[in-house]
Amino acid sequence: MKQSTSVLFVCLGNICRSPTAEAVFRHKAELAGLDIQIDSAGTHGYHIGKQPDNRSQSAGIERGYSFKGLKCRRVDESDFTKFDYILAMDRSNLENLRGMAPVQTHEKIKLFLDFADTEDEEVPDPYYGGKRGFELVLDLIELASDGLIAHINKQQ
Repeated sequence: MKQSTSVLFVCLGNICRSPTAEAVFRHKAELAGLDIQIDSAGTHGYHIGKQPDNRSQSAGIERGYSFKGLKCRRVDESDFTKFDYILAMDRSNLENLRGMAPVQTHEKIKLFLDFADTEDEEVPDPYYGGKRGFELVLDLIELASDGLIAHINKQQ
């Protein structure tokens, strides 16, 4: 029997949305007492080795989330077998992931907001926007994180 659940959050460059999701979900999973392996990556390698965007970090830190130790990386082929949930921030990245993934792992790949009680289907990219965009990203990620925790609890 597998000891813990594993979740990979994915956006385009692993600079804003997916590291924010990793930080938020890590915090919420810890509070919920869940043993979950959590990571984030990008479908493209634009920012490999860099820390998450300062604006993402500032918005998240204001809400009590830690980005300590997070570094941007690209999705690796092994991720498709390593993780139980591979959660894309938007449809473009969902399709990129499905194009990269072995067919037998496609059922693991979903939109992160599938777990949120919201009419929104995608977490919008805040990279070229202002502070409000980063706040919206946090709002949506918090909703989806709560929904994913409830889903995982039901599965266990």
